[in-house]
Amino acid sequence: MGMEFIRTVALPEEIKKEYPLDEASRIQKEKNDKVLRDIFTGKDNRLLLIIGPCSADREDAVLDYCKRLKKLYEQVKDVLFFVPRIYTNKPRTTGEGYKGMLHQPDPKADVDMVKGVIAVRKLHMDVLKETGFSTADEMLYPDNFPYLSDILSYQAVGARSVENQEHRLVASGVYGPIGMKNPTSGDYKVMLNSVNAAQRAHKFIYRGWETKTTGNELAHCILRGYTNKHGDSNPNYHYEDILRLINMYTEDKYHNPAIIVDCNHNNSGKQYEEQIRIAKEVLHSTRHSELIFKYIKGLMIESYLEDGCQKTDGTIYGKSITDPCLGWEKTEKLVLEIADLRRRHLNGEKI
Repeated sequence: MGMEFIRTVALPEEIKKEYPLDEASRIQKEKNDKVLRDIFTGKDNRLLLIIGPCSADREDAVLDYCKRLKKLYEQVKDVLFFVPRIYTNKPRTTGEGYKGMLHQPDPKADVDMVKGVIAVRKLHMDVLKETGFSTADEMLYPDNFPYLSDILSYQAVGARSVENQEHRLVASGVYGPIGMKNPTSGDYKVMLNSVNAAQRAHKFIYRGWETKTTGNELAHCILRGYTNKHGDSNPNYHYEDILRLINMYTEDKYHNPAIIVDCNHNNSGKQYEEQIRIAKEVLHSTRHSELIFKYIKGLMIESYLEDGCQKTDGTIYGKSITDPCLGWEKTEKLVLEIADLRRRHLNGEKI
């Protein structure tokens, strides 16, 4: 057998008991969860920004970023709502490279999954406690969800995982919104099948238990672009792309049909500065179609303290060690522009 069992990892209940969420944080998360539910059910017309680094590589820089985000939020909270991206486990296309804080709490050190589980929980807790933001992470490993189930307010299932049965079934038992990305092929039907599965109740084996779920009525689509048969990036955030998905949504019955547009990845061709133009184009589409305005609930934006990316050695504080991100100055300017455009639209101004 080519697999070695190294050591056991503490159960989620044990980790939660050792690193409990304080009462003030629990109450704040409940408030955040209500806002998110109201956004996805149409009771709150604020635009959701799921924003932050491609990967959360170090706690000090991530906390610094989130504290800056908190100050910025005070200027735009009438029209926008923030959920910081704290992505602590990263899919690797070839299996090589930095797999996130879960694997390496210190990117310069060896893999230590036990320390990683603790570091990940602590980071999400610290962001909530120090900023009031409850966070988003990717459901890369469905078995690990219980370690953060009391902290996360948003989750996404990635393009490489969205066809996986276990991801779909576990998503059906998640509390709160979970976004299902289109697969790397761009097939909308695969994404919608995943949403459909996540919105249904299921019974299955999970972490050694026979389990049943109620279905997640807030499961929804994320458009992130795709690659063609030649491996070239192609976008799917344009007006016609969004309308096509809306039409497919309405062909079947879905609870709270909603769309998030990921401004990076294949939509930008990983040209991180293109996120600025893409975000504005999506807002333009919402102004010219009431239907698109109704369905578009938010944007995903990858940003950090410094522009671009660097090698995994991480010598530059606050610069991504995975995909390139917008730096803080560009992020702040973009968020203020998004808020201004949204505000003027809601006020009925011609733009």
